[in-house]
Amino acid sequence: MTEIYARPSRTLSWLAGHWAGLANALAAVFVALPLMAPVLMSLGWSSPALTIYSAYRLVCHQWAFRSYFLMGPQWTYSYDELERYGGPLAPYAALGGPEIGYKVAFCERDLAIYLSLLLAGLAYVRFTNRIQPLSFRAYLLLILPMALDGFSQLFGWRESSPLLRVLTGSLFSIASVWLIYPRVEMLLARLTNTISVRPEPFGKACSEPAEGLRTGTVEGPTTWGSSLPLRGTTHSTEKVAFSGE
Repeated sequence: MTEIYARPSRTLSWLAGHWAGLANALAAVFVALPLMAPVLMSLGWSSPALTIYSAYRLVCHQWAFRSYFLMGPQWTYSYDELERYGGPLAPYAALGGPEIGYKVAFCERDLAIYLSLLLAGLAYVRFTNRIQPLSFRAYLLLILPMALDGFSQLFGWRESSPLLRVLTGSLFSIASVWLIYPRVEMLLARLTNTISVRPEPFGKACSEPAEGLRTGTVEGPTTWGSSLPLRGTTHSTEKVAFSGE
């Protein structure tokens, strides 16, 4: 059996306990700004709205006929409707107007991706101890619909619909959170020697607990470690026993 001394930094310990909340806060800001742009336009505050549109153009094409509109009579407009409204460039570049509303600074799929990223992240925080990491094979299956929908559009074989863009984008984000977040939690648990108790078969009970420490099920595959202090305990100088597997 190998013994190591666990002395995680305060920064790392703080990050281990708050990384998911921080990720959700960033996602909330990132998805809120594109939704604010059409509201600002409708209020006449065009300067901050145009700044948002310009910034998010770096991450999204913002084509009007594939974007949602706010502050108007319809949520979406077809290519032909926008062309009649503003000419041949309007389906791609139109921001909107008082008659039709103003487009969100994200396309439909990107809005679904980032909004679902936030919602899935909030769900992860709520149900952390019940969620096991998604396998890579299952992940590929779950993101396949978006790949098929997106590439079939890209190659001009078909035109998707707002509903399909939202469903496939949301599925992609949920699968990504399911794949990545539990693994981040497990990695930080290794680095800080903290534990979130998870259902079996993830982890195994400690067979030789270190004296004076509470023990539980190790988060993650049973091949790394069998005894760690539970989250919330102090362990700046304690010896932590590993099975050496």
